[in-house]
Amino acid sequence: MPGCARVPDREIQDDHNTDDLPFGTRGGIAVRHYFPLDGEYSIRVGLRRNFYNYIRGIGNAAHQLDVRLDGDLVTTFIAGGGLGADAERCIASFCGSSGMGGAEWEWYANHADDDFEVRVQVQAGLRTVGVAFVRNPALEEGVLQPPVDMSTFGYSTDEEMDGNPAVGDVVIGGPFDGMTPQQVTSRQRLFVCSPGDDGAEADCAREIIRTLARRAYRRPVIEPDVEHLYGFFESGRAQGDFDAGVQTVLERVLVDPEFLFRVPRPPADPDVAAYRIGDVELASRLSFFLWNSIPDDELLTLAERGTLSEPAVLEQQVRRMLADPRSDGLARNFFDRWLELHKIRNVAPDPTIFPAFDENLRQAMQRETELFLASQLREDRSAIDLLRANYTYLNERLARHYGISGIYGNHFRRVTLPDEQRAGIIGKGSILTLTSYSTRTSVVNRGKWLLERVLGAPPPAPPANVPPLEENTAAGAAPRSQRERMEAHRANPSCAVCHRLMDPLGFALDNFDAIGRWRTTDDPRFPGQPGPPIDASGITPDGQRFEGPGGLRQLLLDRRQEFTRTVTEKLLTYGLGRRLEHYDRPVVRQIVRDAAASDYRWSALIMGVIESTPFQLRRVGS
Repeated sequence: MPGCARVPDREIQDDHNTDDLPFGTRGGIAVRHYFPLDGEYSIRVGLRRNFYNYIRGIGNAAHQLDVRLDGDLVTTFIAGGGLGADAERCIASFCGSSGMGGAEWEWYANHADDDFEVRVQVQAGLRTVGVAFVRNPALEEGVLQPPVDMSTFGYSTDEEMDGNPAVGDVVIGGPFDGMTPQQVTSRQRLFVCSPGDDGAEADCAREIIRTLARRAYRRPVIEPDVEHLYGFFESGRAQGDFDAGVQTVLERVLVDPEFLFRVPRPPADPDVAAYRIGDVELASRLSFFLWNSIPDDELLTLAERGTLSEPAVLEQQVRRMLADPRSDGLARNFFDRWLELHKIRNVAPDPTIFPAFDENLRQAMQRETELFLASQLREDRSAIDLLRANYTYLNERLARHYGISGIYGNHFRRVTLPDEQRAGIIGKGSILTLTSYSTRTSVVNRGKWLLERVLGAPPPAPPANVPPLEENTAAGAAPRSQRERMEAHRANPSCAVCHRLMDPLGFALDNFDAIGRWRTTDDPRFPGQPGPPIDASGITPDGQRFEGPGGLRQLLLDRRQEFTRTVTEKLLTYGLGRRLEHYDRPVVRQIVRDAAASDYRWSALIMGVIESTPFQLRRVGS
């Protein structure tokens, strides 16, 4: 099965970038690729090129590029240093008025990676293909140069020929002369028996069908199910071997509505308005809520016995499922939908204003937030800790961005924060960046995000024809702070209605710039002119004063009831897979009241959702 993985153009590859590659390497990429058959596959590596399609960093120095499969070295390529010292060190695009470069060098700048392809025997399954350069820990003498700004195309000769080459993409081809694998985990789970002689083939096929259908349909399997699918086995078997028959069954199961959808079982009494779901459906609700996947054998077995809904059994299973690594799916998917964290993948700060923002920083911001939020669930902390936790997860790149010293290497580690500036989610670089514009911060976006995502009180939609915020564009004029411009914007009474709610919250985070760095002055707009000082104070509509991230955090903590209600609403929405209606509001309030005794721990909130009437009952027609 062919595949292609590309390294983002703005990812700097001068250091060790991922724990999926060995220490002592720099840059590169680790690709998780599924190889469908045992056989020979090709791995082709392309080096990063510039706008003119010249390969970067292929000067006289040779750089060792290792290709690995599941950590084992497959082959080594040499990038750079491919020409003799007497070769004319110039390419046509950089040779001045003549426009003629050295022919050898011109060819090499375009074709240095032509032979970077290897064929290797691979056993079927999900494997990691790693491609990275061997890191040279020595530093050349001279002035230490800053990292290359990847926002440019590298028009200088030095950037083209000197410096470090980088991996552009990895293409996996094949299989060539592939063979059906005999020992693959997924195959072993499917083929629970061997066909043996012809007399046992039908029995084995039915056993495979029973096991497969039980997992796929997430319920007990009855004989009509088996016989229906056995007909597909016979159809496939008539055209091939035993495996072909099982493949036909698998294809049929994968398009079955019972596999693709969670089909409700109608109540025995057609006149009821609502009914309690059975244990089998409860098992699926639990597994998709906590694991984002199908029930395992233990959960299905309890459901088939009819004991899953017993309070003690249900609580024990919930705690088991939360302790399972598969519960990371809850942290990842729930928080992503609630806090809109997926948007960090698409933000594009203006590289001329924020040259420090590159793909390494984007990935570090995203990883920090993922690790922080996962730890909240894994450690069963209070939901309030999302606002007040005084720790985070940093690597060297992100720590330097935050101005925190003593953190080295690409590995993320838990760090106690030196002050309250970045405590909780409101100090995370990912949140601050995704709520900004590409050229500046946004008081409105940050305030709106806090109202919607934290306090659960979204402002009304803006009126039509609202003029945009006036920018600092007047030539020669002193730049005005965002606060001054927002005050002018609020002069419109129709704008002031919403902005008096959003703006004070957004101003409290104004010490963070558009990529989450701490600052004390607003962004300068003209060379040689200092930016206006930041005023991070605010006043709520009811007259409460606060200042900066610390004051905002205390304001939110004082409104913990609103915050925990918002968390519960989002959690219940995620668990039910539908939006909440007016008749769900009393349930939300009850879950919050019950969880208060444990200081709103995640286990109490999750158990409250699972034990709630909307989770365990189904309305007819819904």
